[in-house]
Amino acid sequence: MAFNYISAAEAASLIKHGYNVGLSGFTPAGTAKAVTAELAKIAEAEHAKGNPFQVGIFTGASTGDSCDGVLSRAKAIRYRAPYTTNPDFRKAVNNGEIAYNDIHLSQMAQEVRYGFMGNVDIAVIEACEVTEDGKIYLTAAGGISPTIARLAPKIIIELNAAHSKAAMGLHDVYEPLDPPCRREIPIYKPSDRIGLPYIQVDPKKIVGIVETNWPDEARSFTAPDPVTDQIGQRVADFLAADMKRGIIPSTFLPLQSGVGNIANAVLGALGRDKTIPAFEMYTEVLQDAVVDLIRQGRVKFGSTCSLTVTNQCLNGIYDDIEFFKDKLVLRPSEISNNPEIVRRLGIISINTAIEADIYGNVNSTHIGGTKMMNGIGGSGDFTRNAYISIFTCPSVAKEGKISAIVPMVSHHDHTEHDVNIIVTEQGVADLRGKGPKERAQAIIENCAHPDYKQLLWDYLKLTDGKSQTPHAVKAALALHAELAKSGDMRNVDWGQFK
Repeated sequence: MAFNYISAAEAASLIKHGYNVGLSGFTPAGTAKAVTAELAKIAEAEHAKGNPFQVGIFTGASTGDSCDGVLSRAKAIRYRAPYTTNPDFRKAVNNGEIAYNDIHLSQMAQEVRYGFMGNVDIAVIEACEVTEDGKIYLTAAGGISPTIARLAPKIIIELNAAHSKAAMGLHDVYEPLDPPCRREIPIYKPSDRIGLPYIQVDPKKIVGIVETNWPDEARSFTAPDPVTDQIGQRVADFLAADMKRGIIPSTFLPLQSGVGNIANAVLGALGRDKTIPAFEMYTEVLQDAVVDLIRQGRVKFGSTCSLTVTNQCLNGIYDDIEFFKDKLVLRPSEISNNPEIVRRLGIISINTAIEADIYGNVNSTHIGGTKMMNGIGGSGDFTRNAYISIFTCPSVAKEGKISAIVPMVSHHDHTEHDVNIIVTEQGVADLRGKGPKERAQAIIENCAHPDYKQLLWDYLKLTDGKSQTPHAVKAALALHAELAKSGDMRNVDWGQFK
């Protein structure tokens, strides 16, 4: 079948006001770029005429500025799910301009399939190759592409020459059946492959191919600093000690790690600790640090949804594909983040908190309880089902004016029932086998910054001290209230609550 090659502007014109648009990608890796940039121009032109123009966006996770950024600035998004990192999108969400559904990443594809969010009217999928019989070879991420490609009556392909055809074969495309027909997902080790290296669609659904040469809008991270290095070393030391005492098998267990500077520091420390054997990753994103560890032989295999790496690193993978092809696999997000597999493989999860409270509840999404930061991402998928669930964060922020350890989190994402370990640069709180009051003692003593340790002990004195989970309800959010009032949590006065 001969495909219709069209411009990005022509492709964008096929997307109408009110459509739900499914997008490939997971982080800026593998996401649509050219068509969404042109769609923003259409929205701006329609708005200038006084006409409404907004769409719903279904995607795997965050995208790049050429998608979330330009569409937010053009006020072209009515609804979007799930996770995002774009500052302009964040601003629009917190201004009430976008209906943002922050759901667990493992649930996104299935909730689209179940019809919870409405129809997928059109899909825009980035590919490194497409064949006449409808085989679509994805680029640097899996995301929800198999589901949206199957459900959408129309598909636009962004055939991106910035991605080498060496990417063909990296993917393992598998879509589970829906209840009541769903079966177990037969992954028993991170390197298992259970699907196809491509998405198969009816070629008649491909309404246009847009040829592009647009590198991924990779995010860069700041260099490690003494705080992140200390956190990384504490995590590595803790895991090594747990392995030595037999809690973790001597062969070690697969790791999941979130994205960012702390995650890189943790992986760097684990890579340097030769008491920990070479290990595997079963995770949602791989960063440059993991690719380096694969080259060094410290990571034996990486199963992921997305190569969230710099373009230099990505091109290095493509150039050395013969080395990497049996050490990497890219999966759809509902497989990379699937709770069944996480629990079966015994994955150790390591994620980042905005704040944690003295009983082990974690806020990973909202600043001050009301302002969205990025979203829950896949942290909940892994945390609740992990062999060991770990949360990391610096003990303070904003030059010490904010404590990451508080009496009560201002927003709940991960409850005390799911959080095993909390790590700051100050130390490690092991919450396993402890009741609430014992957890409070461990967290305050080991994780709180010295400037806040006595404040937190003084907070506990306001409670009856006898309840299962002692709280002074009127004072529980006083640190947050003081921050809003004076700009510094350290100024809190517990006397007003006595």
